[in-house]
Amino acid sequence: MRAKSTFVTPLPTQWVGPILFRGDLVSGEVSVPLATFETPLWPSTARGAGVSRHAGGIQVTLVDERMTRSIAVRAQDAASAHQAWQRIEAQTDKVAEIISSTSRFARLIKLNRQIAGNLLFIRIECSTGDASGHNMVTKAAEAVLNWVLDDQPQLAYASISGNLCTDKKASAANGLLGRGKYVIAEVEIPGRLLRRMLRTTPEQMVALNLEKNLIGGNLAGSLRSANAHFANILLAFYLATGQDAANIIEGSQGIVHCEARGEDLYFSCTLPNLIVGSVGAGKGNEQVEENLRLMGCKEEREAGENARRLAGICAGAVLCGELSLMAAQTNPGELVRTHMELER
Repeated sequence: MRAKSTFVTPLPTQWVGPILFRGDLVSGEVSVPLATFETPLWPSTARGAGVSRHAGGIQVTLVDERMTRSIAVRAQDAASAHQAWQRIEAQTDKVAEIISSTSRFARLIKLNRQIAGNLLFIRIECSTGDASGHNMVTKAAEAVLNWVLDDQPQLAYASISGNLCTDKKASAANGLLGRGKYVIAEVEIPGRLLRRMLRTTPEQMVALNLEKNLIGGNLAGSLRSANAHFANILLAFYLATGQDAANIIEGSQGIVHCEARGEDLYFSCTLPNLIVGSVGAGKGNEQVEENLRLMGCKEEREAGENARRLAGICAGAVLCGELSLMAAQTNPGELVRTHMELER
């Protein structure tokens, strides 16, 4: 039996871009590191990055941000569980105080609840500065759970993480209530660029998105998801920047929306559950730290600003990869041919 030890598994990584951004969240040209064994991902995303530079840039909008953990307690019956929630809700300020005492950065945003039988689930939503915040919010949740059990001794412990979070699982809750960064990346591409750089048209892209992502995804039973391969770029970006890679499960629950605007194409990627941080977890790795620094995500800024920038860059990379792959799929034979040429 091999002795237990920690070692590094090398991952092929390339810088792709630069991607041109415009707007308040990210502005200017930024290259991104992608770590993957699926080598066609690099030239494909690079093609989308080229389009971004010629089309005037990708605009990224941050809609919301929060990290969550859900505690679960057991009451005698549903009526008791409801009464327990009402008592907790009435003391929201006390809950906020408890959470703030556990961290310099954790701050309560909102409490949500679900009751199933005699079980009470409380979803704790917090801001977490530049960290993705898993451990920070779990620590805060434990403090809240201990207070609840002390304050209402008739309740019993069920779980520190009751799956309403929802962590690393596909769910409707995250899209509806938010977990991580809710980010939208969008670009308007002139028709001449579509034809010259992507060999497609606005009409072809809109039809493909409808028939493949929306109708095909619906037939497959996709949950709050209509995209071609968000997960590919997310995993490559997460690995290169020290993120918890399992979060691509909820991160890939995103939607492509596009429309023809005369001769031009409006193309957008909505990622409501983008979970990234510029500190913590794998960010102590020397190469990861350098990657973050080169993307401008280790600057002296107000808490949270580096993580927001990182999320914006990530969303832009997803758009570039999604745009390129979808354009390829509007042309019969192109996807298979390029994969065979690049991977063999």
